Amino acid sequence: MSTKAYYNDNLLLTPSPHDPTYGYWISPGVEFAGKTERLEVSGKTALDLVDYYGDVKDRFTNVFLPLTMKYRTERDEWGFTGGFTRDNTLMGELLTTGIVLRFTQRNLWNLNPSWTRMITEKFGFQSTFQFSDASYQDGLRLGLVDYQVFGGTAGFLYHLTERDDVQIVGTYTNFHTTNAPFGLRAYYPGAMLSVIHSFTEGLKATAYGGPRVVSSTTQGGGFSQKTNDTIWVYGAMLTQQFERASLQLSVTRDIVPSGFGLLLQTDRIGALTSYNLTDTLTASLDASGYIVSGVTSQAQGGTLPEQRLFYLTPKLAWHFSEWWRTEVSYSYNWRDVETFNEPVMSNTLIIMLTYYPPKLAISN
Repeated sequence: MSTKAYYNDNLLLTPSPHDPTYGYWISPGVEFAGKTERLEVSGKTALDLVDYYGDVKDRFTNVFLPLTMKYRTERDEWGFTGGFTRDNTLMGELLTTGIVLRFTQRNLWNLNPSWTRMITEKFGFQSTFQFSDASYQDGLRLGLVDYQVFGGTAGFLYHLTERDDVQIVGTYTNFHTTNAPFGLRAYYPGAMLSVIHSFTEGLKATAYGGPRVVSSTTQGGGFSQKTNDTIWVYGAMLTQQFERASLQLSVTRDIVPSGFGLLLQTDRIGALTSYNLTDTLTASLDASGYIVSGVTSQAQGGTLPEQRLFYLTPKLAWHFSEWWRTEVSYSYNWRDVETFNEPVMSNTLIIMLTYYPPKLAISN
């Protein structure tokens, strides 16, 4: 159970006149996990009861129901990740796409089953399936549309050495809007090569890349528009674990769906670090920069103007007793769009208190 006080001087990151937004959150939650020799199951049930007042006056409830399962045999592993999330667009979608949407609630279903078959000790086959369904509360009035995503991957992985893994897969993704006046359907097959190397026990690097061939069709209002393009997606991540600290650096380019009824190209560079000042006091810093552009055209014609977003969030967490923890964080956000006269900024302050009850463990 946690509660937090919230202040933001420009919640919507808008250049229009605005006032600060204040709020408080009450967040109960329960985590569970079970394990046998072959089966592992873990999940969570959590709520955010939120009240906002000031520039944005609203009362809403966020819901988080993630679930993870794994079942292993001698050569096979079946897995599942997914669940249901009800959040607001400035909480979940902003950090995924790097673009600011209208402020409203989003319902998101994710279903991601997978299967891995080890043919030999080092060589195996892996496949995944993806289904996502996003809908927005009062979305059409706000210029947002619901959408669905189907996709999957299939390929091979190889353990070169104890420190090196290589994977090559084929991918396919199909995106379509479900309630837009101007419908958009896009699909993009591709291929991906990824390499993972562990330099030491605490230092690990991951790199991947490959092309996506994007074909899209926009229909409505008596017209139909088709486009084709090839986009390279890639990523690299470096993680270092020290005795009292950790560091993660990443650079990525990805194609992601958006509530604007578009596919977006999101280029992101990020850094995440934490340091244990004492056994009970931890300092962390999260920073990311985004450059976002439209992969597909807008339904009314034209393309989405390029947008840039940067955020910096230092945080201090104090675990002052066995069951209690308090956190203080500050966030600086900077946003620039080609159509703005000048960039806009926001400052956020959050103070949170969390109670962790004792764990209940049952074993056979």
